[in-house]
Formats: sequence, C-alpha cells, structure tokens
Amino acid sequence: MSDSAEHTPRLAAGRRIVVKIGSALVVDATEAAPREAWLASVAADIAWLRASGAEVIVVSSGAIALARRALGLTQARLRLEEKQAAAAVGQIRLAQAWSAALSAQAITAAQLLLTLDDTEDRRRYLNARATIATLLGLGAVPVINENDSVATLEIRFGDNDRLAARVAEMVQADQLVLLSDIDGLYTADPRRDPAARHLPVVAAITPEIEAMGGEPPPGYSSGGMRTKLVAARIATQAGCAMAIARGGVAHPLRALAEGARC
Repeated sequence: MSDSAEHTPRLAAGRRIVVKIGSALVVDATEAAPREAWLASVAADIAWLRASGAEVIVVSSGAIALARRALGLTQARLRLEEKQAAAAVGQIRLAQAWSAALSAQAITAAQLLLTLDDTEDRRRYLNARATIATLLGLGAVPVINENDSVATLEIRFGDNDRLAARVAEMVQADQLVLLSDIDGLYTADPRRDPAARHLPVVAAITPEIEAMGGEPPPGYSSGGMRTKLVAARIATQAGCAMAIARGGVAHPLRALAEGARC
C-alpha cells in the first residue's frame, strides 16, 4: 500500500461514493468517440464497489467533446451558443455510452442534467436529492452532467469538479473521487517543474495549497488542478473525503482501492 493509503479512507470502505470523470478520459480525442474499453473497465469497477455494499454516483463530462466533430465545431474555443448546441447533441451520445457500459454489468444507468441553480435553490436542491436517493434505492447508477444546453455564463459551473463536489455534498457522500490525468496534488506542475513534490495527504485547503493549483490545461478539459482544489474545499467542508487519482489506466477505481498513489 502507498503512504497515502495509510492516511486516507479506503475506497472500498465507502458507503456512498461520487466519481467524477472528465472529458479527456471519456472521449478519444482522435476519434471523437467514447473510449468504450475504458468505460467498460470503469463499469466493472462500479459493479465491484456495489457488490461490496457501496452506492455509486457518476459525474461525467464529455457531451460537448463527443459532438464537436459531428457539428464541424473543431476550433479551439467555442461560443456559448455553440457549446449549448454541441451539448444538446453530445449528451445523447454520452448517455448511450454509459448505458451500454453499465448494462453489460447488469446495472441500469440513469441520466440527470443539473444546473448551478439546482444546487442553490432550496426546493430544486431537495428535489434533485430526492431523485438521486430514489434512483439509488432502485439499484440504478445516476450519471450526472451539467445541463450545458441551457446553462448560461451566469448560471453555470463551467467544470464538473465543482459540480461533483456539490453533488457529494447534496447526497451526503462519504467519498469523492476525481479521476484525472495526474495522480494527485503536487507542489507545482510536474510536467513543467521536475522538482515538484507529490503531496499524499492535504489536511486543510490553505492559501498555500490553493496557490499550487496553477492554470487549467489546454484542450477539451475545462478543469485543471485549480478547480479540483475548489471542489476539495466544498467536499471536505461537507464532511466528505476527496481523492485525486490517475484515471487513464484500466480499472482506475480498483487501482485506487488497491493503493494507487493519489
């Protein structure tokens, strides 16, 4: 087991787990298509966690990335209305991909599209929470994404790290996992600074820790370490442990449970 595993809650011990997965993991950028084999491995991990008694909720990006090429939207930056159009097309493809992956494990997938208002307006918050709880009680896996087809610049999260943290807070999850292209928080960007040190445990989100977030990466992703640290503050203040783990490997949740660095 890694040093971090000695200090952080074990994933397999979680009773309600939220897993956030970014566009770069869900979508093959070359093919602009779902990474089906990888999604199948994640679905197998979810089945394994459920067999241990855990409830699992997925927060998945990827809708816009799945539709860009089909709509001819291949430029680096999209206007808001172009993002909304791409989301309307891509959300169907994303839901189909998750439904296929989870149904292979005899699991029913459910789709929920949320906006910022759904986590801030009391009545909508309670309604969304009740829907998720009912789905979990019926044995389904909720797959949640931001409702980008209607969200405006003023009422959108803009990244699913914070959405996942709000969902974890809403459902009183005990563990939140952000699957990423990096195996945790470093003192600096390890791709640019060879002296960057990995931090296996962060006890508190201080200004010094926040300064390690840097800028979001280029490409389809709208997140980056900065938004993950914002998510960490939301989740941990709600009593939910959070891990940042490498997601690009097959069976990333099983690997995390078995002690992969995070």
